[in-house]
Amino acid sequence: MTDDASRIRMVQTVLDSTDARRLAEFYRSLLGFTYAEGDEPPPAGQPDEHGRDWLVLRDPRGEAQLAFQQVERLRAPDWPDGPVPQQMHLDLSVDSLEELRNQHERVLALGGRLLDDRDRPDPDDDERFRVYRDPEGHPFCVFVAERDH
Repeated sequence: MTDDASRIRMVQTVLDSTDARRLAEFYRSLLGFTYAEGDEPPPAGQPDEHGRDWLVLRDPRGEAQLAFQQVERLRAPDWPDGPVPQQMHLDLSVDSLEELRNQHERVLALGGRLLDDRDRPDPDDDERFRVYRDPEGHPFCVFVAERDH
């Protein structure tokens, strides 16, 4: 048995990308995260050295981090209809069905693509969510998870 001090802790989720800056900007805009110090975009016209390697975004509340690793090639999952599985996905939440519908337009405007829409009533399932692909093809879900107040 291990005590809390010696347990492994999760630091961040890392997404591979053929354009790390573009993907980081998608999630920064979508989630309101901020760049880790030194990972901010360079001034206009300057080379983006960090964007060609590794970038980190932080949740301002300190709850999560996303990192983006530059890769030369990436075979995007074709899940749910093809042989390349999703392998992993991000679960994102909103507080209400109304907010789920409002955020839909933001996701599309930022470059996300809708894969599945489950915000309609279903007698066998009370869960409401939508599944999207980010600009690099990674799937992610936005679902309704009302907060306990």
